[in-house]
Amino acid sequence: MDMIEKERIIRLAETHLATSECYLVEVSVEADNRIVVEIDHDTAVGIDDCVALSRYLEERLDRDAEDFELEVGSTGISAPFKLVRQYVKNRGNEVEMLLANGEKRTGTLQAADGQGVTLAVAREVKPEGAKRKMKVFDEQRYAYSEIKYTKNRVRFK
Repeated sequence: MDMIEKERIIRLAETHLATSECYLVEVSVEADNRIVVEIDHDTAVGIDDCVALSRYLEERLDRDAEDFELEVGSTGISAPFKLVRQYVKNRGNEVEMLLANGEKRTGTLQAADGQGVTLAVAREVKPEGAKRKMKVFDEQRYAYSEIKYTKNRVRFK
């Protein structure tokens, strides 16, 4: 049994997605020809988007030449961001960030561009003479090379 080439799946997926608002996030091909294709969208990925891409790929792969298992899905809400476009999509959301030095940051994703991100991190301060603490936000800038992962912070109230 031949191994299906990851680059071939990427090319096929990108060709199909070129006419869609969805975009390719990641492709993995395991040794047993289990293919996992992860897509995203600037608003939301619908089941129809996944089905259409799955059918497109299946029509272009020959099961007689290479048996395979195919899974097409959207990135999970708690999955780490892999592309700058995902950072941009999530501006304004509360995120959890693990830095390469092991420190964790939680804050609101303010901005994202090709170089890095800006995170607004809240802290409590008690101004002189005030009775209560108040929240102030520090904007912190991080290059992508400083970030191990960033993902949406999911909280249930």
